[in-house]
Amino acid sequence: MALSYIKTTVAEQRALQKLSPFELKDTLISLAKSKAEKSTEIMLNAGRGNPNWVATVPREAYFLLGQFGIAECRRNMADNHGFAGVPERSGIADRFKAFLALHKEVPGVNLLQQAYLYGIQQHNFSEDDFVFELAESIIGNEYPVPGRMLSHMEPIVHDYIVQEMCGGKAKGKFDLFAVEGGTAAMCYIFDSLMQNKLLKQGSRIALMVPTFTPYLEIPELERYQFEVVYINAIGQTKEGRHTWQYPDEELEKLKDPHIKVLFCVNPSNPPSRAIAPATMDKLAAIVKKDNPHLMIVTDDVYGTFVNGFHSWLSKMPANTICVYSFSKYFGCTGWRLGVIAIHENNIYDKLISELPVSAKKELAKRYSTTTLQPEKMKFIDRMVADSRQVALNHTAGLSLPQQTQMTLFSLFALLDKENKYKQIAQELVHKRLKLLWDKIELTQVDDPLNTGYYSEIDIALWATKIYGDDFSKWLQKKMQPTDILFRLAEKTAIVLLNGGGFGGPEWSVRVSLANLHTDAYTLIGENLTEIMHEYVSAFKEETGKN
Repeated sequence: MALSYIKTTVAEQRALQKLSPFELKDTLISLAKSKAEKSTEIMLNAGRGNPNWVATVPREAYFLLGQFGIAECRRNMADNHGFAGVPERSGIADRFKAFLALHKEVPGVNLLQQAYLYGIQQHNFSEDDFVFELAESIIGNEYPVPGRMLSHMEPIVHDYIVQEMCGGKAKGKFDLFAVEGGTAAMCYIFDSLMQNKLLKQGSRIALMVPTFTPYLEIPELERYQFEVVYINAIGQTKEGRHTWQYPDEELEKLKDPHIKVLFCVNPSNPPSRAIAPATMDKLAAIVKKDNPHLMIVTDDVYGTFVNGFHSWLSKMPANTICVYSFSKYFGCTGWRLGVIAIHENNIYDKLISELPVSAKKELAKRYSTTTLQPEKMKFIDRMVADSRQVALNHTAGLSLPQQTQMTLFSLFALLDKENKYKQIAQELVHKRLKLLWDKIELTQVDDPLNTGYYSEIDIALWATKIYGDDFSKWLQKKMQPTDILFRLAEKTAIVLLNGGGFGGPEWSVRVSLANLHTDAYTLIGENLTEIMHEYVSAFKEETGKN
């Protein structure tokens, strides 16, 4: 049979393939909406990774803490038409304990009680100082001081980062910078690496691919124009299936000392694979022997979806800048909560100290309004200043209500000793992953390093493994790599993204397992297979092959 007609022409597809997948998505959504409006189909957008779950308990604690903060404001100054005072430090811990006792049946009270005890018992916080910081922060009546992160919240989030990114163990301490999500973190990092002359226009950098599309696009911007070396996840099983790991020959590209920075997403997006321990050992050896000044910037937002996850921050702490976002795990993309972690003893500070005298004088002038000893200013503190164009350093910092919610998310995970929340989150995405692959003719590769948050499906590999080389060659000659995406959108109101736009195989698609009702993934798998069968039928009709 002939392939069913779709409105989007080959020329249009070729033009649209030049866009970022997230811009191409808008066209696919428009087609899918049109199909849904004209039929009984429901639009299923598995293109973006916004989770459809939330962590309720830390939010309940947040809202209850807000009630305490308001009570403290009214205590200081009687409320007059919505006009009240601000919290006071003296005796506030006793008032907080009385408040918790009065609200002992209210959702969120247990986490607040445990959070209070955690700070006192684990970090020896002054009771009044800790509760006063919580009360002021939930109300948001003061500027962030320190601007990098509040003094009681940083050690708690530090504990969370060590637990989730370092397997619960860390050598030394990390400095944290609370930021407006992972994307803001990357903007600040790119900017400060340039401002502090650790990178310059045209510098050679490395990208581990496939990866989150903006990391492919930022290096090409006029300001950077980096020379990019790609470290490709082309590892395969004996059966020729993707492992999405990095063979030794790819890692050995990093022996080149002219490569200044390695950027990676770990676990990867979209393959959703954590970097294998052997790969981490191999790279650590290369860095130690061949490229000891290699800077590593790692985006580890999906690390909590792999048991026993270890970031580069754990393996090579001195070389690594770790970016972590709370958005996916806790279902809080709208909160914009992220943190940058850098070890207190790191190569960034060392490299700045080794810059030529003229460069150090120039940088000292840049930061001279923020400190009397700008030459001693840590890289992470320079990043804070750069985030506000230096001149506005006194107003830097993530808003205090945001820092409070971040801290409560961290405490919720730290106090969940049995990892019940983590088990539920992991089980949900893996259930959806199984439902998807149960309807695809390829067998899913069993892999404990697979987060299951996304799935990258190689259409060309599917074609070859199930229907042979002749069909695969015919498909790639007759169709555009995005053809299957347009057919899904126009015929079934399903939206996926093109894997090629993430630096993966051109003939692959990315499915988010996070943002649709669980049963939807069966439907997505069925429709992918149905379109593949249409291709096969057209191939047989045209070639006469069975």
